[in-house]
Amino acid sequence: MNLMVFNRSALIKLVVLLGASSLTACVSSPIDTSLKLDQEQGSAANIGSLTEVVRSNPRDPEAYNIRGAAYGRAGQYSNALNDFNKAIALNGQFYPAYSNRGLIYARTGKYAEAVEDYNRALRINPKNADVYVRRGDVYGRAGRSQAALNDYNRAIQLGTTNPLAYHRRGLISQTNRNHEEAIEDFAKAISLADKAPRPYNARGLSYLALGSEQNALDDFNTALKLDPKYAEAWTNQALVYERRGDKKRAFKSYSRSAALNRSYGPAKEGMQRTRGS
Repeated sequence: MNLMVFNRSALIKLVVLLGASSLTACVSSPIDTSLKLDQEQGSAANIGSLTEVVRSNPRDPEAYNIRGAAYGRAGQYSNALNDFNKAIALNGQFYPAYSNRGLIYARTGKYAEAVEDYNRALRINPKNADVYVRRGDVYGRAGRSQAALNDYNRAIQLGTTNPLAYHRRGLISQTNRNHEEAIEDFAKAISLADKAPRPYNARGLSYLALGSEQNALDDFNTALKLDPKYAEAWTNQALVYERRGDKKRAFKSYSRSAALNRSYGPAKEGMQRTRGS
């Protein structure tokens, strides 16, 4: 018994060292859709340390769940799935493993399996706001915008501080041309993740749709300060310059966008409209 208490203490300390905010963490989910990974938490050294914890706690689902999270961060999805499967086999009510396994399924394009795991996690813990956000993302990818909206609303009702819930709900409002509502949600997302460029870019588009060019330009500029390689934001900045008749400046911004993403049609089309100005 004493050995088990020591190992559980070591497990908790290791989680703190890894920087995990909770045992449900798997692959980090910043507001950027690129979902940048924290490679340090998925390093070979940390995975090796977690393997020692698993060996000391072979009947502890949390140990497998945390190592699975590290494998997920490292892009070792097969190993991650194996660990989440083991956690679930040890405790069929351990909802973090269902949620994390669902995220791996979503990452690998197995959306039906992802939704099934999210459903299981929510049956066990219906107040887990992050799982609603994750399931909403899968619904959104499948074109089920109303189901996605319902999940984002539920996450927000539960008091989530996940900026993705507001950002993604804002995108749905934007698609439906409800730009005032979209701007409110993007502003909330920014308040929760002010270093993320995408909600600034998205809010800029809604400002532009409402004719508020200076606010739009300010947001595009902020997005570019945060990420100078953000091709879409360069094109959106160029759109404002073009609308103002500054085609020379617009061409430069379109060119920057095209250089960053050669397949981005709006940038190439914008260059053609403003070339030689």
